[in-house]
Amino acid sequence: MKVLQLIDSLEPGGAERIAVTYANSLCDPLEASFLCTTRAEGLLKGALKDKVGYLFLKKKRTLDYSALFRLKRFVKANKIDIVQAHTTSYFFATLLKLIYPKIQLIWHEHHGNRIHTKGSDHKALYWCSKFFSKIVVVNPDLKRWCETNLATKEVIYIPNFIVFEGEPEEVQTRSNIICCLANLRDPKNHMLLLKAFRRIHEAHPDWKLQLIGKDFNDNYSEGLKNFIKEHRLSAAVTIEGSISAVQPQLQQATIGVLSSSSEGLPMSLLEYGMAGLYPIATNVGYCREVISTFGAVVESNNEEALTTALRIAIEDRTWRIQQAGLYTAHIKKHYSLEGVLPELLKIYKN
Repeated sequence: MKVLQLIDSLEPGGAERIAVTYANSLCDPLEASFLCTTRAEGLLKGALKDKVGYLFLKKKRTLDYSALFRLKRFVKANKIDIVQAHTTSYFFATLLKLIYPKIQLIWHEHHGNRIHTKGSDHKALYWCSKFFSKIVVVNPDLKRWCETNLATKEVIYIPNFIVFEGEPEEVQTRSNIICCLANLRDPKNHMLLLKAFRRIHEAHPDWKLQLIGKDFNDNYSEGLKNFIKEHRLSAAVTIEGSISAVQPQLQQATIGVLSSSSEGLPMSLLEYGMAGLYPIATNVGYCREVISTFGAVVESNNEEALTTALRIAIEDRTWRIQQAGLYTAHIKKHYSLEGVLPELLKIYKN
């Protein structure tokens, strides 16, 4: 069996990391594994294993027929059986299905905020869903939404997973750093974290905050930069931008925060577990279920609650270190490749 992951770009992001993780993880259990990025390459290209077959289409527009037929030739030449289209690449994948019906098409939906929309808002997606063999989603709420609003008969919940490579660095020797691994865009609500950190910094000036993720240099990021400047936090808060290898950066830190207003099953929380961080997240998407009892979950857009969770984690070092270790073990047990791969292979083989 041969499977191709289809994604719009390889810029660091949750869906993009999952597409790369799938492509890498399927090299050995399947006959062959492939990845195609349609619009753009990015830092994550360097994370692909040599054994992964790779194609960059350089698609210029929504209906790029030249790119579409290049993809068809690639799929046909490599005798690919299944195309797994991630997030917004479903439309291009459906066009491929129309001109090459031989493939099985799976749509993999990551975006948790879709559950807050109506099915009538997604007419193109509904039409495309008639051609999906299956839909894979990252949390049960998305499963219910797809079952209610789309035409695909089989919708399967498969949690995101992470591939552990060795043990995290010793927690006791880490710096007083809080990390937020999230691209600088609206659903991630970095402003909430900045407001909470401003209050924390007054009592704990030795603590730093690192924002790791793509800076789109738009109004959203400009607002964050203005806040940092206005409140004289430039020495304490750094915007790191996109990083291909996030684990070395995270393993210098102590606390990992996700202050989003909506999520699916965020890869950032899995990365925090792999890095040995104490996790704090807002109660959106599947964050509460991922963190379980091994960190703090606060209500979305609640500055006071987030400030309190940060203060408790900072001031109780022994408890924080203990919880971080338990969280790493929890993620390894429930969200690692070993736990998810058998279920994933069943989907392909059935």
